[in-house]
Amino acid sequence: MISPKDVHAAAEKREDENLRFRTFLKIHADPDELDRQFLALHQELFSGYDCCQCGNCCRAYSTYLSEEEINSISAYLGMTRQKFLEDCLIRGRDGLELPAPCRFLEMDGRCQIQECKPEECKGFPYTDRPDRLWSLYSVLSAAEVCPVAYEILERLKELYHFRKHRR
Repeated sequence: MISPKDVHAAAEKREDENLRFRTFLKIHADPDELDRQFLALHQELFSGYDCCQCGNCCRAYSTYLSEEEINSISAYLGMTRQKFLEDCLIRGRDGLELPAPCRFLEMDGRCQIQECKPEECKGFPYTDRPDRLWSLYSVLSAAEVCPVAYEILERLKELYHFRKHRR
């Protein structure tokens, strides 16, 4: 699997190829079969992957929090809700968010709030969710950050016998 430090550059080099593959899937893939393939690859690759060795998503993306998550995290940290709002969150376009890079990412890659991690964080890169055919741009975006998402995309190219280099 590609190194977390190399994934962005590798995905950038394959940007045109990945966009062509997205178009190819839109034309040729059965949505239900593609979801099964994504799920199988997600389960296989994440079963042996320690996200704490990476943390790229924590550095790249902000995370929107629900009211329940705000209450849970502030209680876990022993902070008042108001102090947590003032010290840790910003108001984004769609609500309150933890800005990137996440302030709860430890130097060793661990998450300081692992026990009450937000759902957005737990779910990234969402490659185990249904309807992947209709959200392939988000998969391409995740593949620029997440080594597992990058590998899933590369494996799917092999499964579909997608010709990577066109003449």
